[in-house]
Amino acid sequence: MDRAQLLLLGLPIFLLCTDIINLFTPPPPKPTHHHHHLPQSHHQPKPQPVLHHQPLDFPTQKPSSPGGIGLGSNVNINFCSSCSYRGNAVTMKNMLETAFPGINVFLANHPPPLPKRLLSKVVPVFQFGIIGIIVAGEQIFPRLGMMPPPWYYSMRANRFGSIASTWLLGNFFQSFLQSSGAFEVYCNGELVFSKLQEHRFPSEIELRELVGRKLSNSRIVDGVGGALWS
Repeated sequence: MDRAQLLLLGLPIFLLCTDIINLFTPPPPKPTHHHHHLPQSHHQPKPQPVLHHQPLDFPTQKPSSPGGIGLGSNVNINFCSSCSYRGNAVTMKNMLETAFPGINVFLANHPPPLPKRLLSKVVPVFQFGIIGIIVAGEQIFPRLGMMPPPWYYSMRANRFGSIASTWLLGNFFQSFLQSSGAFEVYCNGELVFSKLQEHRFPSEIELRELVGRKLSNSRIVDGVGGALWS
């Protein structure tokens, strides 16, 4: 056997012998603790002064007086409510109120032109009229002294499809006629941005600059007018 084999064989035997010796060896006696009684001192500790913690008076920040470049100014945002522009209008309103403290921003619906509004009122009449003819055309045409036209029989053959198509197409035309596509911004009664003219929405930075420029010009004009009157 070489040295490596002797080492591998002797190491477990050595560890086994040490475990057996430790198993039968009695534990050492525990050391006894001697309590040393210290003589009591006749000097009593001096009472410490009680510190009364008073709340610190920090200077309170006074609320700033209302003011700003937008104080007393009005901005009107007229948008197309049927075009789902309300989200953009609310975003612009919050931006302007943050950029110009004291400004008043009002949101309102921009109605379509009068002809489109009138036509949008007529569309439901045609819807219910066509649906009534599809359902009760056999009684309606004879009372009018007419024979049912050929298109009635084709619509009558597919009654449910004709009614659904009439309802969907009518709603589509009504929504189209009620939409104006407008997003008009007025500052103190003056137009600063028009989607109908620009054919696009304004960005927040652009609208802030336009409104800020209009407010600055109005302040300069008011200052010059006050100086002249004084």
